[in-house]
Amino acid sequence: MNREDGTKRIQFSLTVSEGKWLIAYAISRMENVQNALKNGKIIFKGGTTVSCVAELLTGTPLRICGRISSRGAVSSAIRSGAAHSLLYSKGQSVGIDEDYEDRLLGMGPEDIIITGANIIDAYGNAAMLAGSPAGNHCGRGMSAMAVEGAQVIVAAGLEKLIPGNVSDSIKNSRRKGVDDSRGMACGLFPVTGEVVTELDAIRMISGAAAVLIGKGGVFGGEGGCLFQVWGLEGEIGRLGQALGMCYGKGISGATESLAECSFPCAGCREHLSCCYKRVML
Repeated sequence: MNREDGTKRIQFSLTVSEGKWLIAYAISRMENVQNALKNGKIIFKGGTTVSCVAELLTGTPLRICGRISSRGAVSSAIRSGAAHSLLYSKGQSVGIDEDYEDRLLGMGPEDIIITGANIIDAYGNAAMLAGSPAGNHCGRGMSAMAVEGAQVIVAAGLEKLIPGNVSDSIKNSRRKGVDDSRGMACGLFPVTGEVVTELDAIRMISGAAAVLIGKGGVFGGEGGCLFQVWGLEGEIGRLGQALGMCYGKGISGATESLAECSFPCAGCREHLSCCYKRVML
């Protein structure tokens, strides 16, 4: 394609947080999501990318539990009153942390479950970390997500992309039997659904073609991505409008849940092998 074809080419970068918002914007505009918003039910399973989607569609950020920070795999310092998992139905939002599994059983083919992932691969596979026994209610509810017929969307940025196959990581990781860990030791469980990355989001929003040409960065760009996109002027214009809403946006999540755990805290009784439990001399 060239300029004689009426195409336009742009290059831009996205920080990890900006990429999360772009993914969220694309998911929020999906036809099946809009249909469920009007006629069905949507479950938002807590995570920073899914919290972006929840903010866009319901105005409600989610409670963030586990996360990977510079200190390793850690959790929130306190259990805030915000919902980690949220059900939206008929214009109403309700937290479902206490009956998450039962609510999943009530989902059908016209309904949507939006979840995140900690790793994805080039084959469309995804997995989520489990630092609590059996992955807490999310891990225990994963079979219901897979078998009851609801449409599952996996919102995951390209910073989650790993070399090789996700199944190898699942088979060779575990929560128990880790000798030492910065933060909680974690296993993995598979997440099955339609994976949406920044590349998918660009195509969904604009219809333009896109390639990833760089990853990583410094001075705030760590983990970010560099893209080139080409398409008709209208396609590039639609993408530009979406990018304008994402640039400069930070992490999504209930504010009080963003503070990290430190020893001692409520999660210590469940988290294994954490070096922060030891007395540091």
